[in-house]
Amino acid sequence: MATASSVPTGPEDAETLAGEHLRAAAVAAERVAAEAAGLIVEMANALIAALRSGRKVLLCGNGGSAAQAQHLAAELVGRYLRERRPLPALALTTDTSVLTAIANDARFEEVFARQIDALGSPGDVLIALSTSGSSPDVVVAAQVARAKGITVMALTGQAGGELDRHADLILHVPSATTPIIQEVHLMVGHILCDLVERALIAAPETFGAARLV
Repeated sequence: MATASSVPTGPEDAETLAGEHLRAAAVAAERVAAEAAGLIVEMANALIAALRSGRKVLLCGNGGSAAQAQHLAAELVGRYLRERRPLPALALTTDTSVLTAIANDARFEEVFARQIDALGSPGDVLIALSTSGSSPDVVVAAQVARAKGITVMALTGQAGGELDRHADLILHVPSATTPIIQEVHLMVGHILCDLVERALIAAPETFGAARLV
């Protein structure tokens, strides 16, 4: 059982560690604000255009990025900050029967790609989250999505990885630390949801007028 004596003390005391982590996240977020705010707006505009055309948003990632994919899909289908109509978004990380069937019968690298092949349509948007940018299943998903005419937006770390070659729009968080990258990804995701929601509230009649599956 953890006790007070098990908390780091001295030069690595708990308050120091907490402060260092928060400052590192703030530095990464400030750099994204300074260097990539325009890119975030471009991503939001791509989402808005797709949703106005009756298209949908697909999301994928592994581990913490899978949780964020589900989180952001929930913000779109449910709501972010404002009461409004639901928006079509689907996290490809949630159906355990589909995921395990594909992983077992084909190969794990196809767990998202096969769902995109089945459910995706030209004009949709895929949000691919990978802190390394080189997760094989996410990279294959991006390749299949682009081949189907789906816009690929990627959120990665500073390295970019393989996704650099397979995304239409890619945001690099300037950090090599996985938790920091994930935290900034969530900030960016929230900004995207906010901008989409504002556009929907401003002109609800322009969204999904010819919604297709």
